[in-house]
Amino acid sequence: MFKNVTIYRLPQGWSPSASEMEAALSKARHVPCGATQEKSVGWVEPRGEEHGALVESIAGQRMLKLLIETKAVPGTLVREKADAEAVRIEREQGRKPGKKEMKQLREDALLALLPQAFPKKTGVWVWINLADRLLVVDASSQAKIDEVVTVLVQTFDGLAISLVQTLVTPQTAMTKWLGSDSGDEGPEEFSVLRECELCASDEEKAAVKFTRHNLEIEEVRRHIAQGKLPTRLALSWNDRVAFTLTESMQIKGIKFLDGVFDDRSDDAAGFDTDVALATGELVRLIPALVEALGGELVAGAAAGDSGDE
Repeated sequence: MFKNVTIYRLPQGWSPSASEMEAALSKARHVPCGATQEKSVGWVEPRGEEHGALVESIAGQRMLKLLIETKAVPGTLVREKADAEAVRIEREQGRKPGKKEMKQLREDALLALLPQAFPKKTGVWVWINLADRLLVVDASSQAKIDEVVTVLVQTFDGLAISLVQTLVTPQTAMTKWLGSDSGDEGPEEFSVLRECELCASDEEKAAVKFTRHNLEIEEVRRHIAQGKLPTRLALSWNDRVAFTLTESMQIKGIKFLDGVFDDRSDDAAGFDTDVALATGELVRLIPALVEALGGELVAGAAAGDSGDE
């Protein structure tokens, strides 16, 4: 839970009750892939209990879970089956199938093979914080994030969300934090850890990665002076949460540090405890990070080009 998050702002006045959300989610409940279906997307029970609630309210937070189920057939198998059918047609009818017919043969081969394919299931957590008007999607790839957002907008009438953006871009701030030779430019409440990635913006896109490496060195500053800018940087917040900040404001590789989950139990309330503890940390980390990046960018304003206020 909560490994790679992207943060969205909910619109003013959007505050459905749990029962209203449940009714909307139930209309888009997940249905397993059919025999010849390649993909099925829908909402499932966050607790994993069959026929349970689709929205969980815990410590003032709402938790949802989207299930993305896909079935894939290797392209080589599809081509082999279609080619075998083309050989049969040529042998029995004395003609070679044309491009249009070969396309149909491949489609038929895929439909014939799909019932034998094993489904791959991926669950994506969605956290809704109505009090702070935040919606958090726990996914790593942009394609998956976009898919979750699309389903959310389709599920809840009138829902329009926007990415949380800051006055100082993450890349500008990370450049300032790493480029200083005094070591006192780091963000308050945050510590720079030992991993980062720098990438040039020219056509060659030259990149360098530092892993388990002291970043307060001349080599890092030299790469920045040469035009390589940070695309990701490992940070920790108050020695409680470690993560990697990306240039697009994603928080990746989240790790809750020693002490955060000391009160977790293994009983039936474990899910509630995990949600309460995790959201309790993130609900403080997120505004602290936004503040470290100059505050939130409001509609009509322009992101700062530098970290100077």
